[in-house]
Order: sequence, then structure tokens, then C-alpha cells
Amino acid sequence: MNPQAVFCTNIDCPARGQRGAGNIGIHSQQDKRYMCSVCHRTFSVTKGSLFYRLRSDPQVVLLVISLLAYGCPLPAIVKAFGLDERTVRSWWQRAGRQCAAVHEYIVGQSQLDLQQVQADEIKVKTQRGSVWMALAMMVPTRLWLGGAVSAQRDQDLIRRLAQCIRRVALCRPLLLAVDGLASYVSAFQAAFRSALPPRPGQTGRPRLIAWPNVAIVQVIKHRLADRLTIDRRIVQGSTTMVQRLLQTSQAGGVINTAFIERLNATFRQRLSCLARRTRTLAQQTETLTAGMYVLGCVYNFCDYHKSLRSLVWVSRCRYHWVPRTPALATSLTDHRWTVQELLSFKVPPSRWVPPKQRGRPSKETLRLIQLWCS
Repeated sequence: MNPQAVFCTNIDCPARGQRGAGNIGIHSQQDKRYMCSVCHRTFSVTKGSLFYRLRSDPQVVLLVISLLAYGCPLPAIVKAFGLDERTVRSWWQRAGRQCAAVHEYIVGQSQLDLQQVQADEIKVKTQRGSVWMALAMMVPTRLWLGGAVSAQRDQDLIRRLAQCIRRVALCRPLLLAVDGLASYVSAFQAAFRSALPPRPGQTGRPRLIAWPNVAIVQVIKHRLADRLTIDRRIVQGSTTMVQRLLQTSQAGGVINTAFIERLNATFRQRLSCLARRTRTLAQQTETLTAGMYVLGCVYNFCDYHKSLRSLVWVSRCRYHWVPRTPALATSLTDHRWTVQELLSFKVPPSRWVPPKQRGRPSKETLRLIQLWCS
């Protein structure tokens, strides 16, 4: 037990989310509980992770989630471990909420020079019809940026996906490669805009201006009886800028959506309900969303990507390849995570803000503000 690596999880504590502040001590070594010296609350070592208040064996839960994340069918897990199907689905949804929080904290709050982003949708069969899962990835580092699930392949689904890309994108030259769905163009043009600073005396919403150097390309496939034709279009941007971004992000080549198609194949391989011809249908949208976040986080943080390995020279005649994960190639982490580390990661809450009050603050408030600023 290391108190310096733990933060207080009490939402009413002024020292919440602060590591190494000296306010955390060991309350019980046997029960594995910490205590905060500011709010005087005790909490378990598993508070904020997947294993909090979980009565089952953590090793069994970890093994089941790992098998599900790498494509093991649910009936096989139920038969091998002697578990109830509802219990396994409950663990899967808990893992989805945990991975969604980790993804939002690490990837969703980062600012990246994306260079090229590819997006696509997957049609998922359910017991009540079909739903659509939209995914987006950063091409240079193969980082999964996020996704959205909706019952309709409409403007709202594409708008939510565009907002996921917009949150992490820096205002740099960017190439957006999609298929022939017309909703992408309007959604991207609306998302990649910035507000001008308001003028003195100006009222209402500030004026929005489009980002410069944003190119949008489409790859449209026409399947005929005897052949397949591909039409590559530049919807926004110049040909010179598109060629320069292709050279920077994927070392040349033509306009394509091959990278997001490979990511779709990985998702289809590891999640049985995403297969094109399957009898394992998705039952609930919440379970499908949980599976999307679990697979995406395992892909980003736990899996080495062969195309991302780095060449390191030891001498003039010796070298070796260093494998990297997408998160490691994007400098979001400094090592490859294990599945246990992913499921045990604790997302710190937002920092405490001093309350607004009139008059001179009390000594207790000054002490809390001093602790908050440290």
C-alpha cells in the first residue's frame, strides 16, 4: 500500500483528486483502507476501480473480461467457469463504464496533432432490429479516438462522432477521410469551427469561423455485378494539401479508408455480435456501448501494433525493434498497460473549487484554499 500514489475520492473533500499532497494515510493494513486527513473519511483501496464492492474473486473477473475482450464467446465462458450469464453481462457493463471513464480522462482530455483521421460505421444486428456503431481513429499512431452508438444512421450519430474528434484535435492541418455518407461533410464543417472573441457591446452568440487547412475527402465504392469501382473525391481543401497530409500521415499513397477498415475488422473479430453472419445478436445498446469502450481501450493501451514498432540502433551493425501500443506512440502513456492495470485505473475527480462568499474568509477556508493551491 502506497499512500503517495492514492488520492481522496470524497467529492466534498477539498483535497480530492490530489496525489502526493500528504493527506492520505493508511487506516487499516489488514482491511486495505486509507484515510484522508482533511475530510477524515476512510475508503477502500479498490474505490474508483472495477473491483470496488465486487464480491467475486477479482482474478476470475479479470480473466473473464480478458477472454471477452479477445473474442471468446459468452456461452463458452459460462460453461467453463460455471457462472450465470447475467453475472457475466454485469461484469462486462462494469468494465465498459470503467473503460469509458479511462478513455475520457486520458484520450478525451488530450490535445493532439491528428494529421489524418478516418471514420466509418458498423451495422450491428440486434434482437430488435439493427443499430449503428460509428468509429474514428488517428491514422499516424492508429489511436482509437472514440465512437458513438445509435439506432439510426443519421445526422445525430455523425455529429456525436465529429464532436469526439473535435475535442482532441489541435488547430493544425488535418485530413478527414470518410466514405460516401453525405452527413459527414456537414457534420465536420459544423464541428471544426472556433468562436471569435466578442466585441465590446456585442450581444448574442459570437461569430464562428471555420478552421483553416482542414481537408475532407470521400472514398465512394460502387459495386456492380462484375466489378468494383472506387471514386475518390476531394470535397474540401486543395489537392496539394491533401497530398502533403497523405505523405506526412501515411508515407504517401492515395486517398483511402483502409486504416479504419482494419480497425473495424479487429472489432468484428473480437466482438461476436459485430460479425457479419452471426447468431450471437446484441441484446441491449448499453452492452454494445460497453463492449465498444472495452475493445477500444484494450486496443489503445494493451495491444502492441506491428506497424508502430520503432527501430533502435544499438551499434552500426546491431539494431532491434521496440514494439509500441497506439497510446504509447501518441505519448499518452510511458509503457504498455496490462488488462488488470486498465481495469484498476482510478480516474481522479475534478479539483475542488473554493466557494464564493462575501466578506473576509475564515481561517478554515484559508487553510483549505492553501491546500487547494499546493
